[in-house]
Amino acid sequence: MSGPPVIGISAYVEPASWAVWRDVPAVLLPLAYVRHVRDAGGLPMVLPPLPPGTDEQTVAQLLERVDGVVLSGGVDVEPGRYDAEPHPSVQAPRPDRDSTELVLARLCAARDLPLLGVCRGMQVMAVAAGGELHQHLPDDLGHDGHAPAPGSYGEHAVRTVPGSRLAEVLGEEVTVPTYHHQGVISHPGLVESGWAPDGVLEAVEDPHARFRVGVQWHPEVGSDPRLFEALVAAARRRPVRSVQSATRSP
Repeated sequence: MSGPPVIGISAYVEPASWAVWRDVPAVLLPLAYVRHVRDAGGLPMVLPPLPPGTDEQTVAQLLERVDGVVLSGGVDVEPGRYDAEPHPSVQAPRPDRDSTELVLARLCAARDLPLLGVCRGMQVMAVAAGGELHQHLPDDLGHDGHAPAPGSYGEHAVRTVPGSRLAEVLGEEVTVPTYHHQGVISHPGLVESGWAPDGVLEAVEDPHARFRVGVQWHPEVGSDPRLFEALVAAARRRPVRSVQSATRSP
């Protein structure tokens, strides 16, 4: 590979305001993701969500242009994607993000394309693999420590699983910024690699992949660059592969 690896970062479509314009539908991505990828030696590229119902081959074309992917945080995955009824706390769904990112997650797994899932991104990875989510953690935990207030990040320790890729990158324990009310219950094909002190699963990974890690926290808002550096390092080693198709549709 010549030049820096290209890292695609999934983006949002939300109403935005600037100058005289108000509530214009726009493709958005927090700058923090871009900065972390760039500082890690990658070339960031925004991956907009495609319209719901877009065929898999069209989504796959996004991956032809990148060497690694970040599935960014955001609103809850629509519970119907894992055959569940919505809890009252679940946010309004974003069908465009769900359909696009679920295919991206499956194709990254099929192609061994380096992938970092952040918060919602970890949940997308689990659902794409056939897993299930806990829709409102405070119901079981009895506290809101993982999302203390609207727009306010919490902080807690994560203990990594010995021998995991996450432990290799971050060591035995790390303090993380957190903002989520949902969690992963099941994650076929992925192994558990990090836990919060209250028992919430904080990380999953594929031990057979070059780099396929999902974390429940928000490394992009912190100052620790190591996850992004590990993603970019893995993306530099992209092999030549034939195009493969995921077996499951969104």
